[in-house]
Amino acid sequence: MHPAFSVIFFTTSSGAGYGLLALVAVASALGFVPASGWFAVVSLGPATALIVAGLLASTLHLGHPERAWRAFSQVRSSWLSREGVAAVLTFLPMAVFGIAWAFCGRSDGVFALVGLFAALCATVTVFTTAMIYRSLKPIHQWHNRWTVPNYLALSFATGGLLLDALVQIWGRPQAVVGIAALVFVAMAAYLKHRYWNFIDTTKSASTPESATGLGARGKVRFLDAPHTEENYLQKEMGFAIARKHAVKLRAIARHSAFHLPFLLTAASLLLTGMPAALAAVAAAVFGIAGTLVERWLFFAEAKHAVTLYYGASEV
Repeated sequence: MHPAFSVIFFTTSSGAGYGLLALVAVASALGFVPASGWFAVVSLGPATALIVAGLLASTLHLGHPERAWRAFSQVRSSWLSREGVAAVLTFLPMAVFGIAWAFCGRSDGVFALVGLFAALCATVTVFTTAMIYRSLKPIHQWHNRWTVPNYLALSFATGGLLLDALVQIWGRPQAVVGIAALVFVAMAAYLKHRYWNFIDTTKSASTPESATGLGARGKVRFLDAPHTEENYLQKEMGFAIARKHAVKLRAIARHSAFHLPFLLTAASLLLTGMPAALAAVAAAVFGIAGTLVERWLFFAEAKHAVTLYYGASEV
C-alpha cells in the first residue's frame, strides 16, 4: 500500500494522544501523578493537541474533506464510522475531567470516575482505528490477530513515554510511572516482533488462481497487462518496498521505537534531577520517531489482493 504521510501522522499522533490521555486519567485516579491543576494543563493539553492534530491530518487523505461528516452515518456497518463516533464521544468526559481538575482542583471522587471513563473511551477509539485495518480481508498483512494488539500497545507505549517525560520535567518523578512505561514499551516490542514474524512466515489465502476463479484449471500465469499505463490501483494498492529496505527500516524502528526508549527510561529511573528528565524526554522523542517509521512500514509492507490481477504472484 502507498504510505500516505497524513495517515501515518494520524495513527502516530492520535495513538500517542489517546494513550497519554488514558494513562493520565488512570494515574491520576491512583494518585501516581501530581494533583496540581497545572499538571492537568501540561498533561491533558498535549494529549488533546496530539489527538486533534491527528484527527485533522486524517482528513487530508480524503478526496473530499468537506464530506468527512458523512463518516458518522454508517455506525452499524463501518469501523471508520465507529472510530469517528468514539473519537468525538471521548472529548466529552475528557473535557469534564480536565476542567474539573485544572480549574477546580478536583480529580477525585466522581471526577476520577469520569476520568476513568475518558480513559476507556480513548482505548475504544484506538481499538476502532485498529479494526479499520484488521477488517480488510484483501490485505493479509492487516487482516490478522496481531494488528489490534499492536495498535493498542504502541498507543500505550508512546503515551507512557510522554507521561513519564512530563512527570520527570515536573520534578516529582514516580517510579511506578517509569516502570509502567517500560512494561508498555517491552510489550509493544514483543507484539511487533510477533507481527513481523507472522507476515514473514505466512502466506495470504489469495492467489492468482483464487482471484480469477480458474484454480480448477491449473496454474494461472500472467499473460499481458490489462492496460498500458499505471492506474490508481497500481499506485495506491501496488506500492512495493524492496526487501533490503524493509530490513533496514525494521531495524531503525526496533532501535528507535523500542530499544532506545527502554534503555533511556530505565536510565531515568536510576538518575535524578535534570539528567533523569533529559533521559525521559529523549526516550519519548525516540519512541515517537520510531513509531513513525513503524507506521510507514505498516502501510508499505501491506499488499492488496487486487495486485494479483496485475502480475503479482502472491500477496
